[in-house]
Amino acid sequence: MGAIENTLSIFALGGLNEIGKNMYCIQYGEEIVIIDCGNKFPDESLLGIDLIIADVGYLLENQDKIKALIVTHGHEDHIGGIPFFLKKINVPIYATRFTLGLIELKLKEHKLLRETELFEVNANSNINFDKIDVNFFKVTHSIPDCLGVVFDTPEGKIVHTGDFKFDLTPARNEHSDIHKMAEIGKEGVLLLLSESTNAERPGSTPSEQMVGEHVKQAFIKADRKVILSTFASNISRVQQTVDAAIETGRKLALLGRSMVNVVGVAIERGYLDVPEGMIIEPNQINEFPPEKVAILCTGSQGEVMAALSRLSTGDYIGVEILAGDTVILAAGPIPGNEKNVTRIVDNLFALGANVIYGSGSSSGMHVSGHGYQEDLKLMLTLMKPKYFIPIHGEYRMLHHHRLLAEAVGVAEGNSLILKNGDVVDIKNGEVRHTRKIQAGNTYVDGIGVGDVGEIVLRDRRQLSEDGMLVIVLTMSKSDKKLVTEPDTISRGFVYVKNSAALLQDVNKLIVKTINTLPDADKKEWGMIKQHIKKAVGQHLFAQTKKKPMILPIIIEV
Repeated sequence: MGAIENTLSIFALGGLNEIGKNMYCIQYGEEIVIIDCGNKFPDESLLGIDLIIADVGYLLENQDKIKALIVTHGHEDHIGGIPFFLKKINVPIYATRFTLGLIELKLKEHKLLRETELFEVNANSNINFDKIDVNFFKVTHSIPDCLGVVFDTPEGKIVHTGDFKFDLTPARNEHSDIHKMAEIGKEGVLLLLSESTNAERPGSTPSEQMVGEHVKQAFIKADRKVILSTFASNISRVQQTVDAAIETGRKLALLGRSMVNVVGVAIERGYLDVPEGMIIEPNQINEFPPEKVAILCTGSQGEVMAALSRLSTGDYIGVEILAGDTVILAAGPIPGNEKNVTRIVDNLFALGANVIYGSGSSSGMHVSGHGYQEDLKLMLTLMKPKYFIPIHGEYRMLHHHRLLAEAVGVAEGNSLILKNGDVVDIKNGEVRHTRKIQAGNTYVDGIGVGDVGEIVLRDRRQLSEDGMLVIVLTMSKSDKKLVTEPDTISRGFVYVKNSAALLQDVNKLIVKTINTLPDADKKEWGMIKQHIKKAVGQHLFAQTKKKPMILPIIIEV
């Protein structure tokens, strides 16, 4: 469904009723501006899937109208989908200096850097299109160079907050520009889109300054190596680790590809202050006394192949965690990752390590980069929007954020909870929410993008749950009769030596099924396979209560 002439439209292809793959769109007539293009990681039900990105079918149909992709900051759920999007639609990208550095890493990996237009912006930048003007304001988050975005349209101002919190003592003095936000609100905001990640949490987000002191004290108390795991993109946490290592006279090693890459970008672009000669290679760790070494690594979310997970199982070649080493998890587990993190913590304790873990005040090693309820209410109060759409959250978070908006003055009925693909049309100050566009998930599996759908996933689930039975039939091409006994192969279904009688019964059933087929069905190999699958499937379920994938293979002779 296309645009309505001289109408302002707002919709999301990702980021509503979910955490991750943020992608929001502002459209006025023949102009579309996209905000963020992220990915999210699959849960255990999406077997073999590497990433989930947004379905951009609507944008493909309207790609001649797209003016820009504006990126609020450099987290994966805001930039992770960019390479896959650019392979379909090449659009100019606007982002801050640090965010561009992270985007360039991805574009180099996908061999897209040369053909992509990248434009650096900051809080004072202005971008002018035909009907839409774009301005920015500074916000504080857990990564450098974060922006909120203001869209001046013929209908009024639309504000997208990006991810934010209000921290009066932030790392690197990256304060939110509260005065500019107040000015924007004073000028009048038609619609505010504001993130909702911590809308359920009362109070205000603790300051990042608290973490630095706890990290330093842990380094001072440690008798041997210190291993600190955090998000590679959390440059303030990385700087706190560097500062603690300096104070305790330790060299610092980096483990994990993303940690090495992001730290490299941060140093190159002036966002990290690291003394020359302080960083050592992993193979140099054992050249120093353990009390003179610190390790900064990825894997705080329990990712199986990340550095911390491999260290916890002794699988990281050349680097070991030994009894008495201190391991700090300086990041809270993202919802859904708790089990993986717990597994790693158990492994680390089994190695004899001193493990400091737990989010927030329980360990003092992590504070959220997302605003709690008081932060969200302050943003709403500063912006004074007429209409409000909570974004970047699951339904309960969006619901709580709507209640907060109504509590600080947004009129009841002017807050809209949407799903991906829902369109809000605004014309002459009248808001309509009556139409949808194509939206959903696109799965990335290896180098394949979008070639794995529900049917493939269903087959993978069936294989993972009940296994597979391969039935090899050697049949005469002329009279459609079996030449030899069926050969039945079990993979992940039953152990052959313990189930010989069951498989013999299956072979007898196959022979009986073929011999009793109507002559018309014997003419097509496909019909023979269907009858075998049905008969064998019913028999196996009756005998075992399992539904293995049944794969008949016919060899013609």
